[in-house]
Amino acid sequence: MSEIEKIQRLLDADCVAEAIEALEKRVAADAGDDAAFYMLGNAYSRMSDWKHAIESYKAAIALNPDSPAVEADKKIQEILNFYCHDLFNP
Repeated sequence: MSEIEKIQRLLDADCVAEAIEALEKRVAADAGDDAAFYMLGNAYSRMSDWKHAIESYKAAIALNPDSPAVEADKKIQEILNFYCHDLFNP
């Protein structure tokens, strides 16, 4: 089983903090692994850590413009840009 598969199993088991730690080590060792940056962004997203999720997605996109991180980044931007007028004007 590869390291990425082990990390994916951690995420599937909802061990997100452990997965983040493993992914941080992986991207530190191989800064050209866009798949690891994408997974790291997903892990941070699950923790609602938008800043680190966006940074990870942007790193994945810089390495691979066709990465699924493009769509993930757009989704986070939509979440952060959401504005409900009814909440501010009752």
